[in-house]
Amino acid sequence: DNIQPGVAHSIGDSLTYRVETDSATDALFTGHRRYFEVHYYLQGQQKIEYAPKETLQVVEYYRDETDREYLKGCGETVEVHEGQIVICDIHEAYRFICNNAVKKVVLKVTIEDGYFHNK
Repeated sequence: DNIQPGVAHSIGDSLTYRVETDSATDALFTGHRRYFEVHYYLQGQQKIEYAPKETLQVVEYYRDETDREYLKGCGETVEVHEGQIVICDIHEAYRFICNNAVKKVVLKVTIEDGYFHNK
């Protein structure tokens, strides 16, 4: 409760975190190359559809400035509940499916060079 929703915090370029409240469904899958994401659910539940990126079709090519690429296709779906964690690997793309509002902490952790540059 000490972190305001929507405000991003960072420890150098190695780790960023924010609290997110969300009730929207993503139309496209999102993929990353420099950061993997960890989602810890504080309230609510949400479905996540995920797939290996090589099984999806690219809609918007990767942009280094945003560390994002957008894809379409079909994947496997799991439901995540309060107190659970999801790790979104850089080899997979994901999209969130919401029926109700959720509150979660989202961490972005760098995979570049395998260590924290600012430590």
